[in-house]
Amino acid sequence: MRIPFNKPSIVGSELDHIAQAVREGHLSGDGLYSRKCHAWLEQHLKCAKALLTHSCTAALEMAAILAGIRPGDEVIMPSFTFVSTANAFVLRGGVPVFVDVRRDSLNLDERLIEAAVTPRTRAVVPVHYAGVPCAMDEIMAIAARHGLIVVEDAAQALLADYKGRRPGAIGHLGCLSFHETKNVISGEGGALLVNDERLVERAEVIREKGTNRSQFFRGEVDKYTWVDIGSSYLPSELVGAFLYAQLEHADRINAKRLRLCAAYRGGLADLERSGALALPRPDPEGTAGNGHLFYILLKNSGTRTALIAYLKARGIHAVFHYVPLHSSPAGRRFGRAAGPLPVTDDVSGRLLRLPLYFELAESDVLSIAAAIGDFFSGRD
Repeated sequence: MRIPFNKPSIVGSELDHIAQAVREGHLSGDGLYSRKCHAWLEQHLKCAKALLTHSCTAALEMAAILAGIRPGDEVIMPSFTFVSTANAFVLRGGVPVFVDVRRDSLNLDERLIEAAVTPRTRAVVPVHYAGVPCAMDEIMAIAARHGLIVVEDAAQALLADYKGRRPGAIGHLGCLSFHETKNVISGEGGALLVNDERLVERAEVIREKGTNRSQFFRGEVDKYTWVDIGSSYLPSELVGAFLYAQLEHADRINAKRLRLCAAYRGGLADLERSGALALPRPDPEGTAGNGHLFYILLKNSGTRTALIAYLKARGIHAVFHYVPLHSSPAGRRFGRAAGPLPVTDDVSGRLLRLPLYFELAESDVLSIAAAIGDFFSGRD
């Protein structure tokens, strides 16, 4: 593809840091660069504890254990999300309860959460779609009224802003992704943000295969042993070294992506005015997204399919997004919908994501916008 959908980028000292990690002689988890990443996340996000994981999926699995999910417990979440959001809780025997999303932000509709609460509800999982924060004040208030744990799926939302706070560091637990499709990357990778200090010690144990190894290395116990359930959730030090170089430039990465989003808005404004397509709504008041992705909404799925093929023929790779979990085979088997989900059903068939990555030039964005204009005008 002349313009791929995504392209992972070197933005700073990634290779130098990896070489230094090798020279340090520590390539397994929690070495020099893992500690640097933990400190960076704790400082910039203001969470009680940050723990690198080998993926956001792993962070979500840890969160499900920390939330105490048991067979039959219900977990409220959007259907318009990646499968890991649900899978992490299903693995503990939990039942995903799917709630519709807001039409303006495509985030979990906080106005529908309370009606989905039952005596079996244990947790709520807001997903900050496209890096735009959910209505966390309302969600936290609902959780407090019903004694629920809030696990933020902030995979897409690093350094977004919600009323002066960072998504992922507002709920009891938060989960980040550093997959190569995200703003800040390490190839594969993630982090668990522990915001409830009462959960910190157990989080460390779960992450270290159910042992108190972390306490041992801090000199808090004289030997380490198996004390709880857990698994191997640590990434290698090479992942931490690459990630730290990206974190050093996180503000610059997000600023570039926001400029590209603004260029898309400008380049597609006439098509929006004509009614050919719809663009993402402005961020809710008091919030700021991080430019994670840019999408358009077309009239129907047929138009989307035709536009994808049209752009592909011109060397531009645009892709759709989630198939709603409530309509998937596993979603029907393991979860249930809390009533109709009309917005999810509607937008999932019409949404198209456009290329967006650090090395993309604004001139490329304008070329993509022009190609979309040619499609609607019938020009070859």
